[in-house]
Amino acid sequence: MKGLFLVGLFLITSSLLAQTVEVKLVKAKREASNAALKAFDEDLNSTFMTDDVLITTGAGILLSGKAELMAYVKNVSGRRMYWVRIPDEILVNSLSQLAWEKGTWQGFYEDSTASTVGGNYAAQWTKISGVWLIKSQLFVTLPK
Repeated sequence: MKGLFLVGLFLITSSLLAQTVEVKLVKAKREASNAALKAFDEDLNSTFMTDDVLITTGAGILLSGKAELMAYVKNVSGRRMYWVRIPDEILVNSLSQLAWEKGTWQGFYEDSTASTVGGNYAAQWTKISGVWLIKSQLFVTLPK
């Protein structure tokens, strides 16, 4: 009986440690994506997404795939902005290799330290060949 208990405890502990590692990996990817956006490096930022990524912008525009996202970003006129996503929660499903992230986002003009727009977001991540990538993101603009 004691041996069975120890095996169970080991499995639970191992699972929790694996979850913690995976959450840290997703969070690190989010931080790297934020840094790429702040540097206006859309090519680098796109490496954190699947080719068929789905993005719903804060204005409700649905973008399907990296190519459409890149075209959308390149055609935006006016002052340049970057966005920062701040996760509140990241949950990982090790069996399906999917992760859920939710939090708040803020938009900044490149010459400003104060955000001018923001809201809530949710993201789905998928682990492909050992690498976490963004599969979809939903942004909702909310009043400040």
